[in-house]
Amino acid sequence: MTDTVTNWAGNITYTAKEVHRPHSLDALRALVAASATVRVLGSGHSFNEIAEPGPEGVLLSIAGLPPVLDVDTAARTVRVSGGVRYAELARAVHSHGLALPNMASLPHISVAGSVATGTHGSGVANGPLASAVREVELAVADGSAVRIARGDDRFDGAVTSLGALGVVTALTLDLEPAYEVEQHLHTELPLEGLDFGTFETIMASAYSVSLFTDWRAPGFRQVWRKRRTDQPLPDFPWAPPATEKLHPVPGMPAVNCTEQFGVPGPWHERLPHFRAEFVPSSGAELQSEYLLPRPHALEALHALDAIRTTLAPVTQTCEVRTVAADSQWLSPAYGRDTVALHFTWVEDTETVLPVVRRLEEALDAYGARPHWGKVFTMPAPAVRGLYPRLGDFRALAGALDPAGKFTNAFVRDVLEG
Repeated sequence: MTDTVTNWAGNITYTAKEVHRPHSLDALRALVAASATVRVLGSGHSFNEIAEPGPEGVLLSIAGLPPVLDVDTAARTVRVSGGVRYAELARAVHSHGLALPNMASLPHISVAGSVATGTHGSGVANGPLASAVREVELAVADGSAVRIARGDDRFDGAVTSLGALGVVTALTLDLEPAYEVEQHLHTELPLEGLDFGTFETIMASAYSVSLFTDWRAPGFRQVWRKRRTDQPLPDFPWAPPATEKLHPVPGMPAVNCTEQFGVPGPWHERLPHFRAEFVPSSGAELQSEYLLPRPHALEALHALDAIRTTLAPVTQTCEVRTVAADSQWLSPAYGRDTVALHFTWVEDTETVLPVVRRLEEALDAYGARPHWGKVFTMPAPAVRGLYPRLGDFRALAGALDPAGKFTNAFVRDVLEG
């Protein structure tokens, strides 16, 4: 069947020949085997053409598959089907007294799509969401099932894979005992005079820390510190405590944000910035994100401050987070402790793209890797040069998908040249 499908932001309309929403694994595997080109749409929270199958391809949504949420309390793992979203997963896990080590700012995004694109939360010791994955289950080009587990030589290429290996039908994730988190917010953290040691101390001052600015003035308008209640909370002399509840986007109501003012609560109700029961925005935005080695954090922030008059008119908010290094070949945090610079732009592609190009020029000296699911304009050869294991990933894709069934123009351009 055909219909009009857009991404969450509405800036991409997919041109698929057919759109399918299978309701069983058997139907999905048969569809994959019979199709020449397949791309998978998760929760649609992407801002570029990574899911675009092209006019002759099949766009496959896994949202209609029966949800799987199998918690093994003894092993502290959960097996979850690819279309399940983090909010649903978190509630199921928490009901068994267990927890994920981290979550992204939005609990509304799908598990499979998030780990496939290198999505992350925050915390100097917290890796991307893919770090919790211990096994991935794929429907590969001939429709058969393939399992790749941690310890397999292929594993570090199989999780953050851009959908280029097959359809992710299920993932098994590591869990830990449930914990509580409280949020402490501060305002007006200056950038001027901040040295790297202090920056590192600030970002390590809680389990998860985010800095927010709109670049309309120097420094950061907000600091969000998410403290696990089983860990200490150091003093924070660099910025005063907030006196009212805040939203990361100035002027937006804080009602849809998770509880603040140090009120403890379950991990899954504090680690995201936004409540699962609220839609945090209408999608009236574009997003970009760049991840670079953490030792370059302050240099990069000063480089952005130097162009803030360019950034400010189209920036709704900019979030600075830290991510621990991981070993996934295509992860933007591969092999290096990372600082992530995330931009939520106004919904105006024509105006935003020149600013994105200027931003990339400012970050060019720091080895910044763009988030795979966001807006970026970096030339494909430059992106390819940032991934030392790209050749290994090409070989893995060639072995699992020799005809390129799961490859689209985005993947070919970025990964193949």
